[in-house]
Amino acid sequence: MILTGDIGGTSTRLAAYEAAGNQLRAVVEKTYRSSQYTSLNDIVAQFLGEHSLVVDLACCGIAGPVIDNSVKATNLPWFIEGASLARQFRLDSFLLLNDLEANAWGIPALGPADLETLNAGEPGATGNSAVVAAGTGLGEAGLYWDGTHHRPFACEGGHADFAPRNELEIELLRYLIAKFGRVSYERVVSGMGLRNIHEFLSQAPGRRELPEIRAALAAPDADVAALVSQAALENRSPVCVEALELMVSIYGAEAGNAALKFMAYGGLYIGGGIAPKIIAKMRDGTFLRAYLAKGRMERIVAAMPVHVIMNPNTALLGAARCAQQHAR
Repeated sequence: MILTGDIGGTSTRLAAYEAAGNQLRAVVEKTYRSSQYTSLNDIVAQFLGEHSLVVDLACCGIAGPVIDNSVKATNLPWFIEGASLARQFRLDSFLLLNDLEANAWGIPALGPADLETLNAGEPGATGNSAVVAAGTGLGEAGLYWDGTHHRPFACEGGHADFAPRNELEIELLRYLIAKFGRVSYERVVSGMGLRNIHEFLSQAPGRRELPEIRAALAAPDADVAALVSQAALENRSPVCVEALELMVSIYGAEAGNAALKFMAYGGLYIGGGIAPKIIAKMRDGTFLRAYLAKGRMERIVAAMPVHVIMNPNTALLGAARCAQQHAR
C-alpha cells in the first residue's frame, strides 16, 4: 500500500494506492482543510486511523522548497520532516517532494482524456517538458529529457520577479510594491494573485465594483478568487471580467517564459486548481496570445505543445509513481 499526499496552502489531500503491475488503483482518498491542523503528522495519523490502513511506502508533494527531505511550507506555518514522519509511522522512509515535482511525476500516468490542448505544437515533438501551476500559489517544475525518459525536477520559478509588459501592468506592479515590497509572479498568478489584481482594479480611476459584488467579497469567509472568477465567467461584473482577463494574460506570459527557460519541446503542462475551473477562459485565446508573444522567440514557443491538466489527482499519482521508483 502506498500513502500519497498533495499538500497545499488551502487543502491537504491524502490517498492510498495499490499497485497492480504498472497500474495504480486508488483505495481511498480524503481532503482536509490545511489551516485546521498544526502539522502534516496530525493529518496523516487521522487519515490512517480513520481507514485502518497499513502502508509500505509513502510520498507527499508539498508546496515549498524541499531540502534534505524537509520543507518549510510556503503558504502554511508548517515545518515538515520526512524523518519525523517515517519514525512516527514506522516506515523505512517517508519521501517529500515539491508539489510541482509530484505533478511532473504524474504526467506519464495521464491519458488524452486528462488533458485539454491549447496549442498542438509540432507533431511528434520530443524534448524537455515543464509544468506551470496556479492554485493557492504558483508552482513550476521541469522534466529533463535524457533521450529515453523524462526526469522530473523541482524549482521555485513561481517566486521569480514579476515583469510587467505594459502600462497597466506597470501600475499593478507599483501598487503591489507598495503593499508587499518585492513582487513575485505568485503575487499575480494564483488565487491570491487574482485577489490582488481585483483590489488594484477596484481602486483604479474610472472603475468601481458593483455593490452586490463588494458585499459578497467582504464576507468574513469569502473565497475572493472563486467569487471573482465566477462573476467574471458569468459576465456579472466588468471589474471581475477585467481582473480575470489580466490574470490569465499574465499566466500565459509566464507560461511562455517557463517554456523558453526549460526549452519545453516535449510539452508545457498547465496544472493547479485554477485552470480547470476557468477552462472556458483558458480556451478563449487570452492565455495563448500572451504565451506566444515572445518576439523573435515566437516560433520556438509555437512549436511546443501546451496542455491543461484536467485530472485533479495528478500530483497524488505522481507521488505514488515516485515512491515506487525510489523503492526499486
